[in-house]
Amino acid sequence: MKYIFLLLLTLSAYTGMAQLALNSVVSLDTLHSSRPIQAVSGKDTARVKPSIRPVTPPYEGLKIKLSPDGAKYLAFNLWSQVWVRSIENNPGTLVNGIPQNHVWDISLRRTRVRVIGQMSPRYLFVIQFGMNNQSFNSGGGTGTGANGLGKKPPLFFQDAYSEFVVVPALNPVTKKPADFSLSMGAGLHAWNGVSRLTSPGITSSLTLDVPIFQWPNIEVSDQFSRQLGIFAKGMWKNVAYRFHVNKPFTTTLTPSVGGAAVDNNQDGKPAYGGYVNYQFKDKESLLTAFFPGTYLGSKNVFNIGLGFYYNKNATLSQPEANVFRKHNELTLAMDVFLDRPIGDPAKRMAVSIYGGLYRYEFGPNYIRTSGIMNPGTVNPNFTEQRAAEGPGNARYLSGTGTLTYTQLGFVLPQFTSAVRVQPYVAHSYKDLQALRQPGHYYNIGTAFLLDSHQAKITVEYNSRPLYSSVTKQIFSRAGELIAMVQVSL
Repeated sequence: MKYIFLLLLTLSAYTGMAQLALNSVVSLDTLHSSRPIQAVSGKDTARVKPSIRPVTPPYEGLKIKLSPDGAKYLAFNLWSQVWVRSIENNPGTLVNGIPQNHVWDISLRRTRVRVIGQMSPRYLFVIQFGMNNQSFNSGGGTGTGANGLGKKPPLFFQDAYSEFVVVPALNPVTKKPADFSLSMGAGLHAWNGVSRLTSPGITSSLTLDVPIFQWPNIEVSDQFSRQLGIFAKGMWKNVAYRFHVNKPFTTTLTPSVGGAAVDNNQDGKPAYGGYVNYQFKDKESLLTAFFPGTYLGSKNVFNIGLGFYYNKNATLSQPEANVFRKHNELTLAMDVFLDRPIGDPAKRMAVSIYGGLYRYEFGPNYIRTSGIMNPGTVNPNFTEQRAAEGPGNARYLSGTGTLTYTQLGFVLPQFTSAVRVQPYVAHSYKDLQALRQPGHYYNIGTAFLLDSHQAKITVEYNSRPLYSSVTKQIFSRAGELIAMVQVSL
């Protein structure tokens, strides 16, 4: 209970600070929104018709014009996500060398800067850099001192690519939308295949965070969900498409005899991927690679999508001593996304629904675990039943098998100009070959939208199953309570 009280107290304090900040901060259009950076259109205004004045007036964003007409510009996005957590540790966990069943912390989940340079109607570049996952004992150095545990995490580039328009979206003569458009680019990019959530707009997410498993190669053969490659993207009537040929980052793990397949792509084969979706209602922009998690009622979107990713000889197993077998990676997905305003426009209500089905093939019994900013290490003296996932907040992430993810959110009728409220639920189902029992993962939370996605506070509880290392079946559950403060400009 003391951790819950601490989170609520912190939430209250941040609410007050964020409200004060909103009186002086000029915000940018929804970050990672796929719309071009611009003022709210008359169409959006006509649809919403709020009877309650928004917290801040419409704005054009943080932009530097490089030409008199503004066609050439530099656009800047800055954002930060701060987490306050109460974690129920897996059995057999040490935190800073001390056995602990629970731990709380304050951490920096994401702190980033993105620059978009529109140098002409025909070409642009995108650069994103920052840091992720800094907590009191992870994300930084080791030991004690100026560069000790958790301190001074490295900054790195997450996006760095250039893009050229081959066939423009607007007819250059009539200025009307063309039936077909095509742009191509190269570099470190997130124009990925598989699903909508594989290229998510993090700051416009419905839930506190994405499920992570929708990135099939996260931090193994990719760099924070990006790879180096060439991509093509565009529209054909109502179909949005993106395809890529990438060079995955090298993996060199050695499998154990009789064990599961592991990441080893030393053959250096290219990876191919793509995602297409049919947009039944409003069309979504392709300015950036990222799909918004929810438009909060500013658009009426209904899409159905299909995607894939393929990499030959991506993993390796050793069924017998000194006998090695290579395996291809094939990931397939189909998904549906609905996000639209509902009810009386004056009340600014909206509903958001996403469902995705994923089939992952990595080789025999391939499986991965993950713990976001995991504070724990293994207690070697623990004699009771351990979790096969490992210590701290570790969970089974993904592997060869079938996975599903669904989420549902609803923006409640607005009752004050200070905040909009969006409760949500989410569920992940993982039926993995290496385990003998499917797992159910639950998330329930509420987003308090002080200024749309530019300033919001999200509180979420998530529950995860714990597996026995002997039976490969579930023997218990554990959870986390997280409050996130997000500000984006």
